[in-house]
Amino acid sequence: MAADDVETQAEKAQPVTRSIHPVFYIASWIFFSNITILFNKWLLAPDRFSYPTILTCWHLIFATIATQILARTTTLLDGRKSVKMTGRLYLRAIVPIGFLFSGSLVCSNMVYLYLSVAFIQMLKAAAPVAVLLTAWVWGVEQPSQSRLINVLFIVFGVGLASFGEIAFSLTGFLFQLGGIVFEAMRLIMIQVLLKGDGQKMDPLVSLYYFAPVCASMNFVVALFTEFRSFNIADLYNTGLWCLLLNAVVAFMLNISSVCLIGRTSGLVMTLTGILKNILLVVASVMIWQTSITPLQFLGYAIALAGLVYYSLGRDQIVEIATQLWTFLRGVWENSPAYSSVSSSSSDEGNGQQQGGGLPSAVRRALLMGLGVMVVVILAAGYIYSGADPSGGGGAVGVPRPLGGGGGGDASSVKPVQVAS
Repeated sequence: MAADDVETQAEKAQPVTRSIHPVFYIASWIFFSNITILFNKWLLAPDRFSYPTILTCWHLIFATIATQILARTTTLLDGRKSVKMTGRLYLRAIVPIGFLFSGSLVCSNMVYLYLSVAFIQMLKAAAPVAVLLTAWVWGVEQPSQSRLINVLFIVFGVGLASFGEIAFSLTGFLFQLGGIVFEAMRLIMIQVLLKGDGQKMDPLVSLYYFAPVCASMNFVVALFTEFRSFNIADLYNTGLWCLLLNAVVAFMLNISSVCLIGRTSGLVMTLTGILKNILLVVASVMIWQTSITPLQFLGYAIALAGLVYYSLGRDQIVEIATQLWTFLRGVWENSPAYSSVSSSSSDEGNGQQQGGGLPSAVRRALLMGLGVMVVVILAAGYIYSGADPSGGGGAVGVPRPLGGGGGGDASSVKPVQVAS
């Protein structure tokens, strides 16, 4: 047998390597992102471990240890080798950005003591507004009339959602606002101080450098605040394994983010983030029986519509709608129902089905349909939350406060215990 034939057969005998489908990474990121938020909300209840700064510090200590281990045993942190880290860069960029990162994390956890998860996600829809305004202030982007109108549209939607909140807490609102502002400043400073010098970091490499700084800053803050009232009994009542699992879940969120960024596009990440937020609102309604008023889900729908337009732009939205229409038309034309209709219809009707591009009226209808779908999802959550789970005969769709009476804050909510 010739040598070429032997090599050919050897190549054919090699198993075909299969890569993991991007849907797996999307689902993993949605799962770990939402489970981290829901886990933190449950853990920071008054009868468990109501120390958000200490909890954030613990997350960062765990992240510091985990990233050091991964850097020495895996290739997940090989991106750090392309970062030219010097003492000057560390003090000029890592420390101030780490300070903002620490403030963002603390505020994001503090807000769970005062607001419901659903309302927190509605407020987070305003995050791109803060980033854009900060970019204008820093001179990274130039103001434009279209962007300003888009920003006002999102702010209007978030404002409606805030006015419709039953258990509104000004303290929680300010903490969430502070977290959004800290995060916006952090993102712009990364763009100015790191990317301007050609330093690119994925989320895991960023955590490798920022976690030690943030852990130190959070420890100092906790030392003068929460450690004064810290009760060691709360630690044992919560359980060391529970806190360890919470830190592992939070760290897995960063790993899933790295995998998602490396295997999907920016468009997919934007749409995935919007879907994640909607699912989180629905999960909050189902777990904590959070009430969503009509004004709230109307405001949230408006804010989401503005957020989609801000993230994608008109041309990309039209392109997505066209592709969706083409896909649905192909499914319809391949269905048995279409065959029966086309066989009894005239040639004129068939010609209209095969005609040109997507009509503008259909494009508008598809975009409106997406908005209606969001409203229907939130309305379903509103109706679900209005039903009396105890069978007390309460009217369906009547909103009620989150707390036990008098419209207390969301921290008084207890999770529903489901019998196994």
